Amino acid sequence: MSRGRPQVPAYWYGEPGAPLHARALASAYAALTGLRRGLYRRGLLRARHPGCPVLVVGNIVAGGSGKTPLTIALVERLRAAGWTPGVASRGYGRDHAGQPAWVEATTDPAVGGDEPVLIAARTGVPVRVDADRLAAARALRGRGCDIVVCDDGLQHYRLARDLEIEVIDGRRRYGNGRLLPAGPLREPAARGAQCQFRVLNVGSDPELAAGFGEWPMWLEPGEARPMEGGRPRPLAGFAGQRVHAVAGIGDPERFFSMLRGQGIAVVPHAFPDHHRYSADDLRFGSDLPVLLTEKDAVKCGAFAGERWYSVGIDARLPEAFWIALLGRLPPRRN
Repeated sequence: MSRGRPQVPAYWYGEPGAPLHARALASAYAALTGLRRGLYRRGLLRARHPGCPVLVVGNIVAGGSGKTPLTIALVERLRAAGWTPGVASRGYGRDHAGQPAWVEATTDPAVGGDEPVLIAARTGVPVRVDADRLAAARALRGRGCDIVVCDDGLQHYRLARDLEIEVIDGRRRYGNGRLLPAGPLREPAARGAQCQFRVLNVGSDPELAAGFGEWPMWLEPGEARPMEGGRPRPLAGFAGQRVHAVAGIGDPERFFSMLRGQGIAVVPHAFPDHHRYSADDLRFGSDLPVLLTEKDAVKCGAFAGERWYSVGIDARLPEAFWIALLGRLPPRRN
């Protein structure tokens, strides 16, 4: 079941032949974005550095690809290595987007954005939302952070960065390879090759494999946490049961497939990415357990039912990836 989910054009990821008007607009988009990149490359527009290492996580495809789980994993690994990280984000879809804000686990997602609230809740590190990622990074440095992880800032060239990580959806990759709106690309596919690290989100699909120059990222389901409080349940406890599964993320089918992989009979409910839920959205007419992605659950606490559960995911990458990443960072200042 899908409620109000905007349809991605079929020609982005399947049927060939983008319409003529979309190709014409894509040509104009390519010219404008290419001009902007060129101005920064030639120094006519200047990127500025906040004075501490900056690690940018992003993608060149419109929509979700797994950036948030990777951002959380990066923060945790950096902290384990002795760094004091903070996270800068735009806070997509939040109210008053022009007003910078600090985000905590208790921040209303309408104010802080769903993904920043989730990151704050999972990591406990300072999170700053600001359309100006450079200003966000400077605010984090002023708060004592010695490294900034920028969530979804690959195209924000005003912020100078030390490392870039491109995240690629393992199932959809670059689609038809065309720029918006004729295809899903924000920038030409060659832009990904300029990133120091390229991470392929294979989710839980055993048939997907990283290619040359790519690092695989697996997504492992966590426990199902009752949204009204109580002890978490292992997902295996739902095996053989029917559940309502709710996902308002870039690729809802990835969540549904993950649950099916645990032997759960899924009644799927897909919503648009960053959807703002109301209680009416989640009245399904049958008294089954409701499993939501962690990102959706942060927006539904006010009307959660007794059998509603938040299901988190953890990103796992090869240890060689972490060794390579930490080895590329500058020495940490004491």
